[in-house]
Amino acid sequence: FLAVAAARAQVQQEPSAETTEGTEITINCSHPNIKMTELIYWYRLLPGRGPELLVSGHKGSKALP
Repeated sequence: FLAVAAARAQVQQEPSAETTEGTEITINCSHPNIKMTELIYWYRLLPGRGPELLVSGHKGSKALP
């Protein structure tokens, strides 16, 4: 998963996560300068394919569909 942020070097997250379809997964991301009005985006990148947007969320989001 990749998070897109203005100062990418400050983004704190695991470099990748794996799960099977239908299984819940928790992905976390933090950035020291993110504002409440800014979004964090998570993408899935599969071999041979372009990035696919999975979900986006605001600072402090707890659970997203």
